[in-house]
Amino acid sequence: MNAKNVGIKLKLPKKNCEDKKCPFHGNLKIRGRLFTGIIINTDAHRSATIEFERSYYVPKYERHEKRRTRLRVHNPDCINAKKGDKVRVSECRPLSKTKKFVIIEKIGEDMFFKQREEALEESKVKEKVKKEEKTETEVKKEPKEKG
Repeated sequence: MNAKNVGIKLKLPKKNCEDKKCPFHGNLKIRGRLFTGIIINTDAHRSATIEFERSYYVPKYERHEKRRTRLRVHNPDCINAKKGDKVRVSECRPLSKTKKFVIIEKIGEDMFFKQREEALEESKVKEKVKKEEKTETEVKKEPKEKG
């Protein structure tokens, strides 16, 4: 089965899939909004969560602030994007209670995503070491019982 034209100029996936909810090999039509984001989590059943930042204007302070948006998306087998990949998603019909978008193109890897993940893991390890040191000092400070 060849990939069909979805109405947008983009790189077509090289792999074929048997997914009914794939815009290239299934019967899913894409329409509406397009977003570019980074995959922060992948789940079973061809699901993923993407996140992207947007600018929001605050009239009171006459400034812009950064806000993050998270979307649940369908991840077709032919694209099979992984955690940390930068992807383009498009709106489609509701696929489930929370999924109303589908990944249509994998753009590449986000170079800063891995650095953030490593920094988070490192800070968790440091916190764990501090907790262990605290418990050791508390054990040493306990008064000895008279026997």
